[in-house]
Amino acid sequence: MLPLIARNLKAHAGGLPSQVEQSLQSAFDGNARRNLWFASELIRITDQFEKKNIRAIPYKGPTLAESAYGDVALRNFGDLDFLISPVEFEPAKHALGELGYQPSSDLSPAVERFWLRNGNERSFDSAAGKYLVELQWGLLPRFFAVDFRIADLLLRSRSASIGGREVLGLSPEDSLLVLCLHAAKHLWMRLIWICDIAETMRTQKLDWLIVEARASQLGILRIVGVSFWMTQRLLDSSLCEPAQRIVSRDSEVTVLGQEFAARAARGATYDFESTKYFRLILKLRERRSDQLRYVWRLMSTPGEGDLATIHLPEALFPLYRGVRAVRLMRKFF
Repeated sequence: MLPLIARNLKAHAGGLPSQVEQSLQSAFDGNARRNLWFASELIRITDQFEKKNIRAIPYKGPTLAESAYGDVALRNFGDLDFLISPVEFEPAKHALGELGYQPSSDLSPAVERFWLRNGNERSFDSAAGKYLVELQWGLLPRFFAVDFRIADLLLRSRSASIGGREVLGLSPEDSLLVLCLHAAKHLWMRLIWICDIAETMRTQKLDWLIVEARASQLGILRIVGVSFWMTQRLLDSSLCEPAQRIVSRDSEVTVLGQEFAARAARGATYDFESTKYFRLILKLRERRSDQLRYVWRLMSTPGEGDLATIHLPEALFPLYRGVRAVRLMRKFF
C-alpha cells in the first residue's frame, strides 16, 4: 500500500513533518525505479516470446498497475506473471533461458512432466534476483477445482499498454474474476488485493452480465461476492447494482466477509497445508458438486510437499496420490 499512501498523503495531508515526507518520497522513488525495471523486463520477455511465436498474457504486476491505477509506480510488486498454455511451457522455458532466466528449483524431466499435469506454475531466477518470473498454466492449484481454462483467457485477450508498448492483456471481465480468485486464494489477507478489485471495478468498462455468467459457470459467485463485500466494508467503495446483486444473493457472503475482515484486521497468517485453510476454502464454494470436486482433488492431487516426502521412479508416480492422502489424513486426524 505504500506507493498509494505516499502519493495521497503528499497530495492531501498538509503539514507533514519533513522527515516523514522525505521517507515517504524515498520509498516511493525506490518502488518506482524497481517497477520501471520490471516494466522494461516485461517488454523484453514479451518481445522474446513474440519472436518465438509463444502466446503469453502478462497479468498483475505492471499491467495491473497501468490499467487499474494509471501509473506503473502506484503499485508494489515483486515478480512478473505470465499465463501460458501448458503445451508452450517448454518453449517458454527455453526462451527465458536465452534471456538469462533459469528455473528456481531443479526438477528432473520426469518430475517436470508430472508437475505440468498436477501443478500450475513454475518460478524463474536471474542474476537480478530470485523468483522474478512465474510461468503459469493454471490460475490456481488444481485442487481448488476452479477450471478457468487458460485457452479461454488467451482467446478473449485484448491489447494492453505498458509505457506505450502494446502487449496482450486479460479482458476486463476476466481480469476482475482473476483478481477475486487471487485474493480468495490468500484469504484476502492484504489490503492491496482488495484495492485492486475496487479500482478495477471503478476504472474498467465491465459487462456485468458476462461477469456474473462466468462466475456462475465457474462456481465462484460466493468468492466474487465476498470480494465485493470486502471492498464495500473495508474501503467504503460504492457498488453498482449488478455487483450489489451478487453480494446480496447469498447470505453466506456477509458471514464469510465478516470472518475474513476480522482475520485481516488481526494480521492472521495462513498455511496452504493447514486443515483450517482447507475448510475455509471449502466454505467459499456455493455448489455442492464443486465442494465434492474440491475435496476429491484435495485428497488426490499431489503437491510439492508430497513430491519432497519420497522420491519415486516415474513408473510409480501414480503412488503419489496415496502419499498425498496419507499426509492429509495425518493432518486431519
